[in-house]
Amino acid sequence: MRRKDREIIPVEEKLEIIEKNKVCRIALSQNNLPYIVPLNYGYSFEESVLTLYFHGSAEGKKMDIIKENNNACFEIDCDSKLIEGGAPCSYSYSFKSIIGFGKIVMLNLEAEKINGLNKIMKHQTGKDAAYNFDENMLKKTAVYKIVVEEFTGKQHA
Repeated sequence: MRRKDREIIPVEEKLEIIEKNKVCRIALSQNNLPYIVPLNYGYSFEESVLTLYFHGSAEGKKMDIIKENNNACFEIDCDSKLIEGGAPCSYSYSFKSIIGFGKIVMLNLEAEKINGLNKIMKHQTGKDAAYNFDENMLKKTAVYKIVVEEFTGKQHA
């Protein structure tokens, strides 16, 4: 990271950003072309490993790309606010953000899908409950995770 003075080092502060937000942007690549998609997510942080959970249609461009190349980059940000300056080039923005890398893993077993969907529901609703999912819906829905290999935090107050 070029601006070490803006780096967020404590993992607890990085997890606060992940907890605070509801949308994660994942970046994929197909034939050397980037593809970015915003997604709702859930997460776990166990034994120092961050895992992000997502769901969606089992068909479409995103799934086609993941089948070819499961490498992903992700970004989560918050607290964006304009910092006015005296001249156009002296304006800036305050923010907090997380950027990381990992591999996307498809969850195929029903128990894995339910676990992933429960993580998403817990994060999105704030309710730690065991949800019931329709069996037909589970078959049609893709549930996947990014097992995060590294992630960094950055802020500008």
